Amino acid sequence: MKTKNIIASLFFLGSIAVSAQKYDIKTAKTYAEISAKTDGKWEGRKYKGGTVFKNVDRLKLAPEHTDHSFDIRYEGPGWESNRIGYRLYLDWRNAIDIFGKKTSEMILPKVGQDNFDSYHEMSDWGADILKAGKAIGIGSIDRYLDNEKLHFREVDSTIATVVNKSTQSGVKIDYYGWKTASDKIDFTSELTIKPDQLYTQHTIKASKEIKGICTGIAKQKNTELFKKDSKNKKWAYIATYGEQSLVPDKLGMAIFYQKGTIENNVETDLDYLLVFKPTTKATTFYLLGAWEQEVNGIKSKEEFVKYLDEKLEILNKKGKM
Repeated sequence: MKTKNIIASLFFLGSIAVSAQKYDIKTAKTYAEISAKTDGKWEGRKYKGGTVFKNVDRLKLAPEHTDHSFDIRYEGPGWESNRIGYRLYLDWRNAIDIFGKKTSEMILPKVGQDNFDSYHEMSDWGADILKAGKAIGIGSIDRYLDNEKLHFREVDSTIATVVNKSTQSGVKIDYYGWKTASDKIDFTSELTIKPDQLYTQHTIKASKEIKGICTGIAKQKNTELFKKDSKNKKWAYIATYGEQSLVPDKLGMAIFYQKGTIENNVETDLDYLLVFKPTTKATTFYLLGAWEQEVNGIKSKEEFVKYLDEKLEILNKKGKM
């Protein structure tokens, strides 16, 4: 399926948007979007008024934007397969959250339309099932330095771009002038999801070698932690499983990573962190959630570990998924 980019740009209230691609969502098995209001106005850090959220392919954050500004539907870009959905808080938190799906249909266009955060309540399609809070969420990026996560509190500008193709959908985030401690860098995250899959491929790239760039999994109560290396010792996973969803019910979360890219593993009160070695080369890892209420979903620890081991074997043989 070919997508058609519409070149016309819309300029509004400190943000820049490019109108959304044409994409047959009724037959799609993946989908990505970002949706913002354009006809309200800023009052301090809150966006007031506005009658409708408009999907765009490219969005530059307004300088006023922060958490709970109400200008972006469900607070950032979202991407999904026919099995699971994700979203990224496009603000200082920069955390990835999980939408549990009870249907194979694409659900993101309806999420948060009736009320800003109605997706926290269970509906026919599912719900937001992960409480990120001050934790890293699942497979998000942060910086861990001197026993502290430094977040994305100071960024000169942030641009989100979404792409939908027949073979995959994805989100690219360009952070320009991300300042933490005494360092200021540009940083890119590319998040891609494929049909019939739970996992998201996350490729990151920094403009400068700095210590402490990290990803990880939010630590929740009532969970077990799993770790395993591939046979060739090049890949590994960390994972948690248990009654850790907001429902509450069973949810598994995992990250597959290249062992040679990791400087150290850190466990904090909030997170299980993987701290990357300083590099300016692109680094790819995989994040995923597995919810028991998914259609034909993974419903036990044993099924989850079996699934993880199968994916690890693919990485062992092919070096990619």
